[in-house]
This record gives sequence, C-alpha cells and structure tokens, in this order.
Amino acid sequence: MTLLEVIALDARDAEAAQAGGADRLELVSGMDAGGLTPSAATVRSVLAATDLPVRVMLRDAPGYAPADLDRLRRDAAELRAAGATEFVLGFLDADGAVDLVACQALLGELAGAAWTFHRALDNAADSVAAWAVVAGLGCDTVLAAGAPAGVTDGLPLLRELADRQAADGLALLVGGGLKQQHVPELLAAGVSHFHVGGPARAGGWDSPVDATAVAGWRGLVDG
Repeated sequence: MTLLEVIALDARDAEAAQAGGADRLELVSGMDAGGLTPSAATVRSVLAATDLPVRVMLRDAPGYAPADLDRLRRDAAELRAAGATEFVLGFLDADGAVDLVACQALLGELAGAAWTFHRALDNAADSVAAWAVVAGLGCDTVLAAGAPAGVTDGLPLLRELADRQAADGLALLVGGGLKQQHVPELLAAGVSHFHVGGPARAGGWDSPVDATAVAGWRGLVDG
C-alpha cells in the first residue's frame, strides 16, 4: 500500500489535503525555517478539522540541533495534552551523528507515540550509519531526500535505503525536492511512502494546500 503525506500549516490545509486523498499530514509552522513546532491551538484546530493521522513537528530552530531542549520537552508535553499522538523529530550532534541525548530526551515525553525521524538523516556525516542508529530508536518512519539538496541528488542513497526497509523495520518516506518524474523510479525501487509540501499548493508556500494538486499526487503514487 502506498502512503501520501502532505505538509499542513493549519486546518484549511488539513481539510484540502484530506479532500485530495492524502493519507497523513505533517503539521508544522515556520516553513521559512524548514518547518518548526506548531502551537497547541493549531494542533487542536487541525485535529478538529480532519480524521487523518497527524504527525506534529518538534523542532525549534533551523538546522538539526535543538535551540532549547528543555523548552522542546515542555512543547512535547503540551502538544500531547492538546491531542497530538504522532510526532516528527530528529537531531544531529556537532559531529553530524544522530544526537541520541536530544532524541531520547524528547522521546521520554512521547510515551511510545508513533514518530518520524525527519531530514536530519540527509545532513548526517554518514547517512547509512545514521539510518542504523535511528532504527534502534523506535521510530517507524524516516523522512529523507537522500541528499541535502533534494531527491534528484539523493536517488542513489534512496535506492539503498529502500532495500534496507524491511530488514530494519522502517518505512522510507521520500520528500524534499520530490518531483513527479521521480515517482515511477522510486516506486520501482521499492519506495511506497511519499511526502509533499510546496507541490501540493498552487502558488507555493504563500498559498493553501490545493485539493486538486493533492489528487494529482495521489494518482501518481498509486501508479
């Protein structure tokens, strides 16, 4: 089964994504910073607007190091209290390895919730080694483009990670510069989970999610 995840910023986006056939939402704020933690009020409004699964970002600064880990822990607890049950997170240390201390500190607030390790993997010093570490952290999904610049550059690594999914108990969710022409090749390589943000909007990030655009991606990823 294929999965189509769409980035949502608010309830309007959530409704349009569901109307277009999305399977899941990634809820964020601050896309000018690559996606930051949304407010509890936004989480509540989105959960009221859709019955799709919603994965909520836990990230408080551009890049892949937490700006204030204690604050992020409080945010995680607040978002759980607001109804969030699934999350997105991922941090690297100064050497470009998975920051286990930061990740485990937040995971301690999530009480076994399902979660995605996000594109920190693309920026790791050794992405394959990072994948192996992440597999031991308890997430079920890794969002990756295969390279910091996006899917076009990352296709060789994505093929390798796709081969590792079943053995490592992870789903590879491909997003970050994903273009429609990438999808057939990725499907053939064994990728079944796809993540879109800007391409689900008619006018980029300044416009809301467009149900027709989402429906186009739905048809594409379903082959």
